[in-house]
Amino acid sequence: MLPDSARLACWLNSWLGHGESADAVISGLDGDAGPTRFVGGPLGGTLSTALFLRELRRRGVRRVSSALPVPGDPLGLGGPPAFNADVIDAGEGALLHGPQLGLVPVRADGLVTWHVGAAEPPSYLPPVSEADRDLRAALIEAADRLAHLDVASWRPEVADLLTTLRRPAPDHVDTPFASPQSARLAHDAMRSRHIVLLARTDDGGAVSASEAGRRAEALRPLDRAARAALVAATSSLDGR
Repeated sequence: MLPDSARLACWLNSWLGHGESADAVISGLDGDAGPTRFVGGPLGGTLSTALFLRELRRRGVRRVSSALPVPGDPLGLGGPPAFNADVIDAGEGALLHGPQLGLVPVRADGLVTWHVGAAEPPSYLPPVSEADRDLRAALIEAADRLAHLDVASWRPEVADLLTTLRRPAPDHVDTPFASPQSARLAHDAMRSRHIVLLARTDDGGAVSASEAGRRAEALRPLDRAARAALVAATSSLDGR
């Protein structure tokens, strides 16, 4: 399942690019769990998805980008520090290009409320083609390093995922990507993140500090490339 910020960016970008109607976006974002809400000082209160879309038009939003940072790597963020810290704590966020606003998700009872505040978009977002090349290179490097660490002996499912990663991506019927290339990249990025999660998990055996360190070092480039690929795939307006 895509991160909430990735889905939000896809739906809003599709609407901004006239690929989806407002009604489709409202249905796509609100879903079965209940209505999405947007709150914060710049908005003057709490807005429904429908009112938030109107606010995007009024404020001249040109693009929405997702952010998937971790401590030490503020991927997708431009500042200020207080906003960056909130997004890092949440694990994700979104940026509105034009009015210089950002959104941080807060989850409660299965619902997501987006808190809006002043924020700077990143100075650079990689195009889909570049992010795809970087992810492929990171996968090759990770596969080599995990093989050296004998990944198959303690996580055979990781080895299986590495060998089947480039299978055709399923249709994302619940998320409107800008292009088939963006959809495929998001699929590969999500599977790569799953590899990282599995490979980082100890299945009950004793793992020494040095072993854990080598494992983390082997996975760090893939984790970063996968997060960057998701940002590129979901922040693109034209799928390139």
